[in-house]
Amino acid sequence: MAKLAARTGRPAPAVAAEWFLRYLDQVVRPVLWLDATAGIALEAHQQNTLVLLDPDGWPVGGRYRDNQGYYFRESHRDALERRLPGVGTTSDTFVSDAVTDERFAYYLGINNVLGLVGAFGAQRLADERVLLAALRQFLAKATVLGSPLPAQLLDSPTLRCKANLMTRLHGLDELVGPVDTQSVYVTIANPLHTTGT
Repeated sequence: MAKLAARTGRPAPAVAAEWFLRYLDQVVRPVLWLDATAGIALEAHQQNTLVLLDPDGWPVGGRYRDNQGYYFRESHRDALERRLPGVGTTSDTFVSDAVTDERFAYYLGINNVLGLVGAFGAQRLADERVLLAALRQFLAKATVLGSPLPAQLLDSPTLRCKANLMTRLHGLDELVGPVDTQSVYVTIANPLHTTGT
């Protein structure tokens, strides 16, 4: 960010906010599109998300690097079976839309995007409130894509968050067992939710 700010002659918080907006458009929007169009929700947390940068350091795209971390929405089963005959018999990743919504909100919404907001804030690159407001605007516009995630992140007063330590203490292995019961999730307040007042 410091190099981008110096190169552009703009204040670092303004550059960080623009970088974040470009990230949402270039990295997050395609993941929402895939969910809406194909019923495939990626476990696009920060470790699985690679950001493509232009020579100046602005986000221009993203890549997803996990061949096990995705959910097929039950509501899209027939369409996915037509595209990939037999996928339902060889894959255990078809789960209810409710489970998909919970996991997608955690991986993309909490871990990835809200994690990025927190990182920018912790490094004092940008005011988290400004980034949360920008994220709300992005999500409001992204509802037209058809994924339920933007509305969930905007409207739900609470979200379900994966509790890695509790998962381990319960003796669970998130790579073993049914997808919908292999991790412990807890309820947290949604920082994107506003009461309208």
